[in-house]
Amino acid sequence: MNQNINIRQETREDYDWVIELTEKAFETMEFSDQKEGQLVDKLRKSPTFIDELSLVAEINGKVVGHILFTPLVIDNGQQQFQSLVLGPVSVLPEFQKQGIGGQLIIVGHQKARELGFQSVILIGHPEYYPRFGYKTASGWGLKVAMELPSDDVFMAVELAENALSGVSGMVIFPPEFG
Repeated sequence: MNQNINIRQETREDYDWVIELTEKAFETMEFSDQKEGQLVDKLRKSPTFIDELSLVAEINGKVVGHILFTPLVIDNGQQQFQSLVLGPVSVLPEFQKQGIGGQLIIVGHQKARELGFQSVILIGHPEYYPRFGYKTASGWGLKVAMELPSDDVFMAVELAENALSGVSGMVIFPPEFG
């Protein structure tokens, strides 16, 4: 990875290209529903959208990757806890496997911390996300109402020490996730 990668906040000028980039990134993935581009568009229009948590990766001025974190709630019946969902993270196929997605995740975690978020939850590849500190979410007593292929695709990471200690309940994804 010798290119100079710049990670910055997404701007309105990036919007159309990011949707296209997201679709390209997922078109060959077997677990994809091919709706990730539409999801990004819907999440941007959501009342909970946070500009600072929609980031792009640029190489030589060309946007080659994107990541989005959206607020969600964990509800245990007595209390609600704030968290974020990571997704989607997209890198153009010809730039994949070069660490760009990883850099987007690391910078995204840092921004989330700066904004006061303490944890991130995702449904994703169990071989990939643990390298960024993600662990199976059920270990914290977190549940999800959707049907999953396996427990290990539902993961969480603490952005602050013991952030999920004492937090359990149903993870309520933003309605845009369907």
